[in-house]
Amino acid sequence: MTYRAQDVEGIVDLETKSGAGEVNGDYVRLGDGEPQCCSTKCSSLWWWVRVALLCVLLCAAAVPLVIFAGPLIIKKVVVPILDWERATFSTSVLGLLLFSCIALFPSMLLPSSPCMWIAGMTFGYGYGFLLIISASSVGMSLPFFVGSFFRDNIHRWLEKWPKKAAIVRLAGEGDWFHQFRAVILLRISPFPYLIFNYAAVATNVKYGPYISGSLIGTIHEIFITIYSGRVLRSLADATNTGGFLSVQQVLYDIIGFCIAAAATAAITIYAKSTLQNLQVEDELS
Repeated sequence: MTYRAQDVEGIVDLETKSGAGEVNGDYVRLGDGEPQCCSTKCSSLWWWVRVALLCVLLCAAAVPLVIFAGPLIIKKVVVPILDWERATFSTSVLGLLLFSCIALFPSMLLPSSPCMWIAGMTFGYGYGFLLIISASSVGMSLPFFVGSFFRDNIHRWLEKWPKKAAIVRLAGEGDWFHQFRAVILLRISPFPYLIFNYAAVATNVKYGPYISGSLIGTIHEIFITIYSGRVLRSLADATNTGGFLSVQQVLYDIIGFCIAAAATAAITIYAKSTLQNLQVEDELS
């Protein structure tokens, strides 16, 4: 890559450069950029080190939590809820109630994770996933359409947080694929799930990329929720019968949970970094 000498005056000293480049007439040849490459490799290595440390910390925190607090929470909270559920509702009625709660709670800015846990405990991975993903599609669509009636109010609300607003507006820029990709990254990133449902209408994002990106961006969260629900169910059943899980089952559940949590953290960090790069590219363009 070459630059004219007068364009780099004050940055490259043509008379004192020794080994930094070669002068050919009016042009200066810059170095090969090895320091930048080394810096990039070091940053990538440090990122993986942080992920590994996070896995270790999660394992260390999960062991005492499961051993000491787990049985008490299961006996006092989970088992009574499951007993009440079995005695009060049939499977079809419970499925309808869970679908309604997961679909309507986001519109009221209420978390639907407890309902997802119950769906995972009751229906497992197959029917539980279909129930949650279909209800979530309604739960993410309703705020999008309802919020369109309050677009001006949402615009004024976002103006109070310009940095957050700049990230949200990435979802409404570019073509269909760009919007689809930005929505996925926003769903995976730490940006609040319930807030984005309404904030999305303040951008120019179309419904197609919005709902498609939202569903794909929440799949990992749904599986983790179902997994944690199934673990709670197995622990509750063992506690309810007066026993406990074997050491192998406990270790399997702890390792599985830590792997899922670490994968979620890695995906979240990647999404956040990619969003920052998209924001920089948007500012430069």
